[in-house]
Amino acid sequence: MQIETVRQHPDRYRVLTGDRPTGPLHLGHYFGTLHNRVQLQRMGVELLLVVADYQTLTDRDRADRPAEHAENLVLDYLAAGIDPERTTIFTHSSVPALNQLLLPFLSLVTVAELGRNPTVKDEIAHSGQSTVSGLMFTYPVHQAADILFCKANLVPVGRDQLPHLETTRTIARRFNDRYATSLFPEPQPLLSEAPLLPGTDGGKMSKSRGNAIALGATEDETARLIRGATTDADRHISYDPEHRPGVSGLVQLTALCEGRDPAELAAEIGDGGAGALKRRATETVNEYLRPLRARRTELAADRALLRSVLAAGAERANAVAESTLAEVRSAMGMG
Repeated sequence: MQIETVRQHPDRYRVLTGDRPTGPLHLGHYFGTLHNRVQLQRMGVELLLVVADYQTLTDRDRADRPAEHAENLVLDYLAAGIDPERTTIFTHSSVPALNQLLLPFLSLVTVAELGRNPTVKDEIAHSGQSTVSGLMFTYPVHQAADILFCKANLVPVGRDQLPHLETTRTIARRFNDRYATSLFPEPQPLLSEAPLLPGTDGGKMSKSRGNAIALGATEDETARLIRGATTDADRHISYDPEHRPGVSGLVQLTALCEGRDPAELAAEIGDGGAGALKRRATETVNEYLRPLRARRTELAADRALLRSVLAAGAERANAVAESTLAEVRSAMGMG
């Protein structure tokens, strides 16, 4: 499904999405997900954002400052335009009934099915751990609980995340079939149209790789990161992501901030070389982020506000989760 379809009937959709609180959000997050979430909110779509603090435990021994990171995620959300009056923002750990759904849902999938999930296999391969926790293995089922606790019928995903969503659809279908109910919808994917934004080294933008421009970075930090970005020896600027990933990443970033076609922007810079491209990128990114950063600085001074947003979101999410869990228990004949 594409976002234009949603735009025609926004009242028909409930969207669940979120992030793991492992550090500050960056421009890759902004253009990949945050910008679209603000669009959905403005359309009038009901939106729930989960700060997936329990999921930080899937690939590490312990969560690193989860409460602080959760507040910083809220800070980035609000600065980007998410309105907590219209969007429910909550943490995994604050909604017990959501996590309790994991138990009946696990009974609906086999070990073999979990083992075949390509996204899980990829996460395990890149976890850097010699052993795999049960939480990592059941990650898709926990995601299903995230989505189905609120009966979301639309989930923004990239193509690489479709197997996770298919697990959710399978669980919803099997629950409904096993217990002769229509309790859960089979959520549809809202495929992201945003291109993958490379980092300053031409690879995938990632906070762990040190190649990301954080939304809350200062203008000087942004200039330093862009100044050190990887380019190549060809002075003529062109947009060729396959053969010139470093140059093309800077062109793409600049084009996204200016609302331009990247090939046209590259042609405009032409023989100006990497120096001209980096100056243009620095000016454009800092100008684009200036209002967001000003709002972020203002909000950062009021940590009590960030905590109150999470508390209000948890209250709303708990009411939904407890209602759904009661329906699940009733369908299963447990009360």
